[in-house]
Amino acid sequence: MPLSRSPSPVPGGGWASPGLTNNLSPSGRSSPTKAYAGANGTPVMWERQKNMGGAAYQSFSTQNQGFFSRHMRRISRSLPRFKADNSHGAEREKIGQGRWNMPRLGRIRGITGRMSRRTKMLLALGLLFLLGYILFYSTPLVYYYRRTSWLGGGQKFVIILAANVGGGVMEWKGAREWAIERDSIRNKKKYVAKWGYDLEIVDMSTKKRYAHEWRESWEKVDFVRSTLRKYPKAEWVWWLDLNTFIMEPSKSLQDHIFDRIEDVTYRDINEYNPLNISHPPADPYLDELSQSPIGDGNPNSIHLMLSQDCSGFNLGSFFMRRGTWTDHLLDVWWDPVAYEQKHMEWEHKEQDALEQLYTAQPWIRKSTAFLPQRMINSFPTGACSEKGNDPRIHYDQKDRDFLVNMAGCEWGRDCWGEMYNFRELSYHLNRSLWERFKEDLLCWIWFKLTGKKVKF
Repeated sequence: MPLSRSPSPVPGGGWASPGLTNNLSPSGRSSPTKAYAGANGTPVMWERQKNMGGAAYQSFSTQNQGFFSRHMRRISRSLPRFKADNSHGAEREKIGQGRWNMPRLGRIRGITGRMSRRTKMLLALGLLFLLGYILFYSTPLVYYYRRTSWLGGGQKFVIILAANVGGGVMEWKGAREWAIERDSIRNKKKYVAKWGYDLEIVDMSTKKRYAHEWRESWEKVDFVRSTLRKYPKAEWVWWLDLNTFIMEPSKSLQDHIFDRIEDVTYRDINEYNPLNISHPPADPYLDELSQSPIGDGNPNSIHLMLSQDCSGFNLGSFFMRRGTWTDHLLDVWWDPVAYEQKHMEWEHKEQDALEQLYTAQPWIRKSTAFLPQRMINSFPTGACSEKGNDPRIHYDQKDRDFLVNMAGCEWGRDCWGEMYNFRELSYHLNRSLWERFKEDLLCWIWFKLTGKKVKF
């Protein structure tokens, strides 16, 4: 019969709706009672235990005793597990729907567990070495740790690169001039990033920079002074002209010069004196130190380092050290009176001015030292000599000279051609083992097989 409402139980058993009560049951209910009785009418033990609030079953807890009990979980983790794929319903019985899956952690533990103690130590050392190499040689971290005074001391050095940003008022830059500037700047940026130095790119374009005079190319003096002011932690500044290229970026300035400055410099200009300057000065009123050909002989008193080419001082690459002596030299070097009187006579401008100061002022000689030209300022073929075979001046690939200065290339030589050739040569000489393998072996094999030259 249809029900007008949902059936509900009544106290004592049975249902409120007629027709739903089971009359065959002596208790008058169709649902089971709350407790099951035993043979004598009493609840069974497990039911009585449950009604009393106790545990229905006796629990088992391991005491972690015995070899198997201690290692059972570890062993089970390393065992493969069967992974069934039930996503396809009836097709789950097909081959490939389930597979044995070994946990990754178990695999690793299994592999390392079969290794000997010595193998584990070697593997750990190898991983530690690889991690250290990546952190300190393949990440920007190398720049910062090489700048610190107790690891590299890179913050003591600033490279000043003379650029010609935007061209000058007399002539705009063409494609070759832009390419030279791009390669030169990139070369210096990579070098300072490798060794933790600072790079200051200054604008040497031809323009009226000062109210009363042009001072073209004399800006070196002003830029050195402003750079020392901008970098208070810098001890040395290294001036480089734009037409220079660092050929050996794997050499730091410390290893190349400053850790052995006493051995690589000479203070007696008579060792190489293309200007025939009389040295030491013989004036009787000078003190003993000023009359000495090598000054005091102390490398700590050196504040200016430069090289000489076939015609005298060359300021395409030179070093200056922070100090009172340097401040005085910059003051007299920038003297506007000397500039007004002599700038029309000095063909090489600020370079000739420094030569005049060195000749006339004995106090300048005491703190000036010279480096062999090929150590910081090698010339390419055609500079100072058409043959280019002077072992004192010109670049030698066998000796792996540190830097090339394409001085005077704008006067009848190809500046971009020289820059390109030395850039490619520097890359070839400083290739890594992997680059040598690719370019020397793989390219050679490919050429033998196909007859075509390729570059990986």
